[in-house]
Amino acid sequence: MSRGKKISLGSVVIYIVLGFWALTTIYPIFWVIINSFKAKGEILSNSFALPTGAMFTLANYRTAFERLSIFSAYRNSMIISTSVAAIVIVLAGMASFGLVRYEFKLRKPLNSLVVAGMMFPVFSTIIPVYRMLSSAHMVNTESLALSLTSVILPQVAGNMSFAIVVLTGYVRSLPIELEESAYLEGCNPFQIFYKIVVPLAKPSFATVAIFSFLWSYNDLFTQMFLLRLPQHRAITRLLNELTSNEGTNFGLMAASVALVIIPILIVYIFLQKYIIKGMTAGAVKG
Repeated sequence: MSRGKKISLGSVVIYIVLGFWALTTIYPIFWVIINSFKAKGEILSNSFALPTGAMFTLANYRTAFERLSIFSAYRNSMIISTSVAAIVIVLAGMASFGLVRYEFKLRKPLNSLVVAGMMFPVFSTIIPVYRMLSSAHMVNTESLALSLTSVILPQVAGNMSFAIVVLTGYVRSLPIELEESAYLEGCNPFQIFYKIVVPLAKPSFATVAIFSFLWSYNDLFTQMFLLRLPQHRAITRLLNELTSNEGTNFGLMAASVALVIIPILIVYIFLQKYIIKGMTAGAVKG
């Protein structure tokens, strides 16, 4: 024991608190998943029991796939979220590089505007955004591409301030000598950005992409205004309709919630190291 690492009482208390907090966070998700394999009556009478034996059923998932357009909703969600993440990392990356490496008159005001952009919630801008998109005939149209684009554009704008703030901190920590050497070798600013900055800032770009993807995937408010037709609805919009129409069918609701959150859990489990590394890498200037 003398050679082992000593654990203080404070560390034990911290681990206990964190363990309890993790349990209270994970258990509701576990509860929803196990109840998705039960009939409505079993959920009401044995909501905390494991779905074993005669209690286990896949009827809720069969009903969800038969009565709901799950696959088209997943497709729409993936198109929207992937497009938002890709556009954000490209635009925010170039903006961060310009704000950090170039001196110009409006640099400080632009930095202030970027930070100020994080203070305005989407609720305060939805009316002018809706009017602009409606005047461009992108809302309530039969075109799937235009409907999805009407959601993508506001979500890109909503993620830009956060993405620029995160990427600016990381780009500022990169050694400028590498970029100067590339410039002396004949590289132009775009080549320096894509060949030097992007490879070195991969953790931070991954963080921005993941958060943009998750925020877009879970964004119900924008979808409620802009995705009106059933065939254009994304997965969270579909779940909201299900809650309104099937408010007492708890088994179907649990199955639908499980179908919504499982992709998010998979993304987070496999990419959590990039989230943690990207958020902390730019905190200390190298």
